[in-house]
This record gives sequence, C-alpha cells and structure tokens, in this order.
Amino acid sequence: MSPVILFGGASSERLVSVASAQNVSALLPDARCWFLSPDGPVFVTPRDTLAAHRDVFMKAFEPGVAATWPSLDAALDAPEARGATFLLALHGGDGENGVTQRRLEARGLAFTGSGSEASATAFDKVRTLKLAAAKGAKVAASRLLEVGDEAQLTQALTALLDTAPRWVLKPRADGSSHGLFHLRSPADVADAAKALARVRLPYLAEVFIAGRELTVGVVNGDDGATALPVSEVRLLNDGAFDYEGKYLGRNAEELTPAPISDDERRAAQALALLTHAAVGCFGYSRTDMILAADGLYLLEINTLPGLTRASFIPQQLAAAGLDPRTFLLGQLQRAQRRDRSSP
Repeated sequence: MSPVILFGGASSERLVSVASAQNVSALLPDARCWFLSPDGPVFVTPRDTLAAHRDVFMKAFEPGVAATWPSLDAALDAPEARGATFLLALHGGDGENGVTQRRLEARGLAFTGSGSEASATAFDKVRTLKLAAAKGAKVAASRLLEVGDEAQLTQALTALLDTAPRWVLKPRADGSSHGLFHLRSPADVADAAKALARVRLPYLAEVFIAGRELTVGVVNGDDGATALPVSEVRLLNDGAFDYEGKYLGRNAEELTPAPISDDERRAAQALALLTHAAVGCFGYSRTDMILAADGLYLLEINTLPGLTRASFIPQQLAAAGLDPRTFLLGQLQRAQRRDRSSP
C-alpha cells in the first residue's frame, strides 16, 4: 500500500509542515497526501493541489476539496489507514510532542520518526537538557519561567538580569521558530513580560552563550545512527534565527557544510549522536548547539525537523552525497520494521 504523508495540524509551524509535504510528495509520487486542518478535519488532498500552493511560508494552505473525515481519529480508524505507513511531515504541537505518535501506536500503525515517549521528551527542552547533561553534554545556565501575569513576569525577568547580562527566552515545550525573545537589557523587560503573559506558556530562560550556531542531523540506518554534515547559521544585522530568519531568509544565512575545523565537526557530530541516543530518538533527528570559546553547548533536539527543499536535513543529505528519495524510502522501511508493541 502506498504511504500516507500526514501534514498540516494546528501548531504555529503548520505552514512549514505544508512546505515539507510539498517536497516529500514530489520525491514520493505514489504517496497519498492527508492534510490535517487546524480545526480538526482531515482532507485527502490531490497532489497537484499541494504542488500548486504558492507563498507557502506566509499563506495558509487550502485543500480545495471537501473534508474526508471529521477528525484525525476518524481518519486513522478508516479502512484507508489499515496497513499504511505514515510519513509524518508534521512540525510542532501535537504533531511533534508525542500526541499524534500515541494515536498511531494505539492502532498499531507504522509511522516515521520517534515514538511517543521520545517525542514528548524531546519536545520538553528542560527534560532534554537534563538527560543530555547527565550523559556529558554541556548546557547553559537556565531558569524556568512559569505562567504568570505581567507583573509577576516583569519581576522574574528583572531578576534574571541581576544574575547575567543577556538571556534567551523560548517556550519550554514548543518549537523555537515562534515566540523567541532576547533579553539584552532592562529596556526589553516590559515588552517580553507582556508577550509572555499573553501566550501563557511556561518558558525556558537560558543565559546567552556567545558563539557560532550549529545544527547537525542524525539518521538511523542498518548499521546504527550516523551524524550528517554540520550546518552553521550566521545571523546578520543582529537578527534572530526565528521564523523570519529560518524560512523567509531575513537576517540569517545557512552554510552547509559549516566552515569549521575537523575537530569541531567531530565534536558537533558527537554531541548530536549523544543527544539523539539520550532522548531515545528513532529514524532521524536534528540537534541545535552553540560553538563557544569553551566548547559546544546543547540547545535542543528536533524529532521531526523540516523536510522542505531548503531545510537543514535536505542540505546535509546533499552535502553527504545522499539521495533524498533514498533517505525517505529508508525511513519508511524502518518504520515498517519497528517494533510497534512499545513507544
């Protein structure tokens, strides 16, 4: 049976998910495309409609057909799902935090990427950092900011600046493309407190580590896990590697392979492999880190990193001389062979 590309969802990264699905669909022309809309229904989407969608990182996708099922649960219970292997082109939210994986596991359905337990662990940056640090990874000093009102958060953010001059604020359990803040001075406190009070999510505050931002993919194969070539992100004009920096090419550039020494490359790949194993990832992952003067600092790991034409995993596959279609077929085969009795 042909695989199913599952994409969309309600997370803040759903537009990136559509872009990943576009690329994957072009590489797997026999795959079926199932679009999970933000409000819940699932649409069996014509490949031509998906391919024709433009301005993908800014414009919401419209499937152009009636909903096939009222919910993802109904879709997964349908006869069309039996025996299928799901290629997950979801990013963020319930697509990456273990919720969707748990639904698939409960039905014994094969799917690509990490299982529900590892997905939930990786999605929680605090848990990831704790597990990796226990295995020897270096991590920045951090504080957890619980949900609070503007006054409480103002007090907490002001206290941070009493202990270190610059902090990076990111959601504890969500992607970092949206909702990323830099706290550089007391002048930033009011705006950050207002924004955090509005989103009402726990935040992780990390001491800013000056250095070069690197990211490394890891792929599981028959011979175990292998690290891909390293990529570097260079920020321009004091920008941030947020949604606009990643997907709209503003204030950032990406270099693959990264122009670093062989020792630095080996160390970065070792950190990616360590984190992949510490979290219990399956299939593939991508680990973000900072190369500082005193070594590498782990930032986070992504269990369903982007598969758009310009994403890091495709960049790194190309740098390694690996065919992206062969990579996807390998992921589908590994998903089919995975023991589905446990996450």
